[in-house]
Amino acid sequence: MATINQNKAKSPAHEIALVGLMVALIEVCKVAMMNIPNVEMTTFLIIMFTIFYGRPVLFAIPVFILIEGVMFGFGLWWVMYLYAWPMLALVAWLVRKQTSVWIWSMLSGTFGLLFGLLCSLPYFVIGAAEGGLAAGVAGMFSYWIAGIPFDITHGVGNFVIMLVLYHPVRLILQKTRDTYFAGNAERI
Repeated sequence: MATINQNKAKSPAHEIALVGLMVALIEVCKVAMMNIPNVEMTTFLIIMFTIFYGRPVLFAIPVFILIEGVMFGFGLWWVMYLYAWPMLALVAWLVRKQTSVWIWSMLSGTFGLLFGLLCSLPYFVIGAAEGGLAAGVAGMFSYWIAGIPFDITHGVGNFVIMLVLYHPVRLILQKTRDTYFAGNAERI
């Protein structure tokens, strides 16, 4: 009788299924909260998935972004998603060893506060291409300043969501990760 090798990675089918579940959960939460302006679960879920599942989130984020484009159109906002969400995952990966709810809440809230600044980068490029560096800075700055009230809502929402959900979701994801990786902690 064959024994299960605890050090073997899960099959590609398992990883594809995990990516599909991550994307589905992000999309369902996003659609469910659409009527609450600038309050979203995407930041929370990307952070938590990065902490607990590691590499598969690198596939989930582009699939999520592609689905967003298909559902809502491929506008300038979509280009912003191409770098904003992967940047969040990178930062979460760099501090993944942290366990303090306050650190994660601050990271999540800060990302929300800075989201408008991140999204203003294409306006810099467009302005600079059309009118030089000063026009680029003016376009970026005006876009960012106009959105500050939304960024405040976004930051506060992200902070509160992380503060409230971090511990219960952490326990659930810890159990599912242990089951998924079956003791293969070095994979993360």
